[in-house]
Amino acid sequence: DVLSQIKAKLADGLCADFITFSGSGEPTLNKDIGKIINGIRKLTDIRIAVITNGTLLSDPQVRADCCKADVVLPSLDAGDAETFEKINRPHADIRYETFIDGLCRFRDAWDGQIWLEVFFVASVNTGADQIARMSRIIERIRPDKVQLNTAVRPAVEAAAKQVGEEELRRIAGRLAPNAEVIADFAGAGEWPGILPNIDGVLEMLKRRPCSLEDICNGLGMSRRQAGGHIAALESQDKIASQIRDDRTFYTLKGSKFPRVKR
Repeated sequence: DVLSQIKAKLADGLCADFITFSGSGEPTLNKDIGKIINGIRKLTDIRIAVITNGTLLSDPQVRADCCKADVVLPSLDAGDAETFEKINRPHADIRYETFIDGLCRFRDAWDGQIWLEVFFVASVNTGADQIARMSRIIERIRPDKVQLNTAVRPAVEAAAKQVGEEELRRIAGRLAPNAEVIADFAGAGEWPGILPNIDGVLEMLKRRPCSLEDICNGLGMSRRQAGGHIAALESQDKIASQIRDDRTFYTLKGSKFPRVKR
């Protein structure tokens, strides 16, 4: 039970900027998300964020549920239907025009914070035409922030190539006045609420592939500590590794890991 878990964390002294709905799936698929947000409101004053791909914001009930949060972070990765299909591979029933209309309707219905994330893939949505199209759509959505990201860790598809930091900054200048680069080129950043031990390493790897540097930065460990935990987990056959762009990334054994084309 999500509320019981949050209640237990709060009892342990949890301090956080946000309680965030994200996970390994799309949070707005949970029909009870609105009720859960209401339940969290009764437990704490910590702000609530929802990270969503935005495709269900065309549904009035989903919009109403998301309006209960403090910040909603939807995605916009394409300026047309063809590129949307290529990058996002949506369900057959999801139409690009309906997706965009849902984002615009959500903005019209809500005066809370919308932080729009735009994920860039080299040579796929980085052309001048794509940037111009997305810029016009962003003007319609009127987000409070536009956050640019790229594949700084292994993507599901090995063909999804990273866009360099300098190029992202140039794109930001053309995309929107309030655009900023959030891609973490240095490492994983901090992972609040996860303990710096072997269980914490496992918790990180449940969420996404990480390098040794990601683990060190995220959990505040030395390379020796993190390396020891990695070695122990490998000996227990709990994790797998793969080299991508001259860096070794680790993930849980049995998790979906990108295949490298040879």
